[in-house]
Amino acid sequence: MADLLLLVVALIWGTSYGVVKNALLVYPVLGLLALRFGITFFVLLPALRGLIHLRRRDWAAVTAVGLILLGIFLAETIGVSLTSASNAAFLISLCVVATPLVEWAWLKRAPRPLEWAAGAISLLGAFLLGGGAFVFSWGDALILLAALLRAVNVCATKRVMRDRNLSPLMVTSVQAGVVSFGCIALMLAISPEQLQPLPSLTGHSIFWGSLLYLVTGCTLLAFFVQNYAVNQSSPTRVALLMGSEPVFGAIFASLWLGERLSVLGWVGGGLIVAASLLATVGSRDAPKSELRPRTKAAVQPDAGSTRA
Repeated sequence: MADLLLLVVALIWGTSYGVVKNALLVYPVLGLLALRFGITFFVLLPALRGLIHLRRRDWAAVTAVGLILLGIFLAETIGVSLTSASNAAFLISLCVVATPLVEWAWLKRAPRPLEWAAGAISLLGAFLLGGGAFVFSWGDALILLAALLRAVNVCATKRVMRDRNLSPLMVTSVQAGVVSFGCIALMLAISPEQLQPLPSLTGHSIFWGSLLYLVTGCTLLAFFVQNYAVNQSSPTRVALLMGSEPVFGAIFASLWLGERLSVLGWVGGGLIVAASLLATVGSRDAPKSELRPRTKAAVQPDAGSTRA
C-alpha cells in the first residue's frame, strides 16, 4: 500500500510543476508558498497537540526538517519560474541518484546493487526525457539544489521518525508551519514587494483552483504519504519509487503548457517507470530488518553517536 501511494504522489507531484508555473503568473513565489503551506498548517493544527510533550532537542530536530523543506520549495519554486516545467521535472529526479549516497553517508545503510542499478536506469531515463541534451541556466541550478535537498530531507525525516514517537501527520503539520512562516519572514525582511493583495475569486478562478490542488494533493496528501512511507521503508527505496515523477511532469507539461515531448523523451520516461518497478519488485528480496520500521528500543544511539 505504501508503494502504491508513493506512485500516486509521484503522479501528483509531477503535475505540480505546470500548476505552479501557471500560478506564478498571478502571484509571487514567497506569497504563493506562504498561502499554500499556511492553509495546510491551519488545516493540520489539531495534529500539533502531541508536540507539547517533546523535549527541546526533539523540537529542534523536527524544526530542522521543516527548514530543509523550506529550502527545497524556495529553490524549486523559483527554479520553475526560470526554466521549463519539463526541465524541472527532469532535474528533480536526480534526487534518486543522490539519496543512496546521502543515506550511506548519514544513516550508514549501504545501497544494494539493485538500488544502484535502478538509480542508474532512472538517471539515464531522465537524461533521455530531457532530449539527450541540456542547456544549463540559473533556474536549472536551483532545481538541482532542490534535488540534493530532497535527498537530505528524506534521510532527515527517516531519522526523526525513527528516533522519536512522532506521527507522519504531526511531522507534516510542523513542516507546513515552518515553510509558511519562513516565507512570511523572508517577505518582511528582504522582499516586501511580494506582500501583495490576494487575487480576486471572480477574475482568477484558475489561480484559486491551482492553489486548492497544491494544498490538498501536492501538500496535505503528498507529504503525509511520504512521511508515512519513509517510516515503513528505506529513504533510497522511497526516492526510487518517486522516480516516476518526471514522466508525469513531462506529460502534464505537454498537455497543460504545450511543451513538446520527443520520441526519445518517451523512451526515457519508460526507463524511469521501469526503474521504479525494479525498485518495487527487487525489495521483496531485501532483508526484512532493512524494510521493517525500527522500534524505539532498537535505535538507541551509542554513547558517541550524534542525533539529528
